[in-house]
Amino acid sequence: MPYDAMSDCSDETLLAAYAAGDPAAARALTMRLGPRAFGHAMRMLNDRAEAEDIVQEALLRLWRAAPGWREGEAKVSTWVYRVVSNLCIDRIRRRRGGHVDIDAVAEPPDPSPSAEQGLQDTARGQALQAALDTLPDRQKQAVVLRHLEGLSNPEIAGIMDIGVRAVESLSARGRKALQGLLAPRRAELGYDDD
Repeated sequence: MPYDAMSDCSDETLLAAYAAGDPAAARALTMRLGPRAFGHAMRMLNDRAEAEDIVQEALLRLWRAAPGWREGEAKVSTWVYRVVSNLCIDRIRRRRGGHVDIDAVAEPPDPSPSAEQGLQDTARGQALQAALDTLPDRQKQAVVLRHLEGLSNPEIAGIMDIGVRAVESLSARGRKALQGLLAPRRAELGYDDD
């Protein structure tokens, strides 16, 4: 259908022509309904960018509905205004912290480590445990309490029934021994990636 002839067509006729595959009908209907729908959205939202988004969404919904449109049930312009109004109300509610469209909510991050990270953590834990098992018992106890359990030196001294300086010495010697045992395995355990 020639574009000039479309200006005399009803909205319903243009929508039916679009549904039948005439893209010029969609352009003509957009030119006819778009400015009025935009004005309505602007009055409701008072935000040009949001109003443009709303009108675009409303027209996309109209194009999706076109193949199943049943003439006589509703005027196309009335349907577009209703969709624009509903989209604007949803947007206003979101601004006020009310209703939130589930599709607009970001997927929460998964707090669990990835499979690769889990394997790497397991390998690191096993390497540390094997290295700890090579330390003398008192060094191992001091290192575990200080660096793995996070206790203070005075607390460890009370637990081990030794002085704070002895805890510091045991912990330092144990940490140095662990570094010597684990340093050659840095790349294998993925520490060069960190």
